[in-house]
Amino acid sequence: MPTDDQLRLNKHLALQLGVSRREADNLISQGKVTINGRTAELGARFVAGDKIIVDGRPLQADVTYQYLALNKPVGYVCSRRQQGDSPTIYELLPAEYRHLKPVGRLDRDSSGIILLSNDGDFAFRMTHPKFAKTKIYNVSLDHDLAPLHQQMISDYGVNLEDGKSLLQLERANDTNRTDWIVTMKEGRNRQIRRTFDSLGYNVVSLRRTNFGNYAVGDIKPGKFEIVDIR
Repeated sequence: MPTDDQLRLNKHLALQLGVSRREADNLISQGKVTINGRTAELGARFVAGDKIIVDGRPLQADVTYQYLALNKPVGYVCSRRQQGDSPTIYELLPAEYRHLKPVGRLDRDSSGIILLSNDGDFAFRMTHPKFAKTKIYNVSLDHDLAPLHQQMISDYGVNLEDGKSLLQLERANDTNRTDWIVTMKEGRNRQIRRTFDSLGYNVVSLRRTNFGNYAVGDIKPGKFEIVDIR
């Protein structure tokens, strides 16, 4: 039986590496984790002071969970590597936060709230389809959305190559039909853009204002805030 001073290895790896516990278990099952020089097994536990190594890299003794909400500007990519001339979101962060991983994605041409954390379980809960986290966007189109197309998107969905896309649409104002508030509980790659494109519309701007319980609020473009889990 485990004793009170023993800690779960997979939970520790998830915290240290910013991955889910399932991903941590995969590392263990692939033989990439050792405890005091011995290959760890699934379900392994350890005690403070044990030497844990993953793929030849020792883990730090203690890591605390960190959560940031960044207001991503247009033109930045959510990756560690620069893509062409496009800078990465990590150029907007101080060095002490650059180990955090994006929770979900926003494409280069989109802006708004992006969460970053080293908590793999939190990232899993925020992004896995089974949790259906609500995301809200301000979207502007290149020309007025026809009422028939509004009904198609909201009531029936639009068939894309990776399945049906069903979005909730609300007019952003009473003066035009180009500006919309889009609510969704999915998160497929460029789903909003592809949905409108399939009906002949070009999304000229897309800004995410809400992700689950988190909102961009007063965070200025290119700036971030430390947030608490809710």
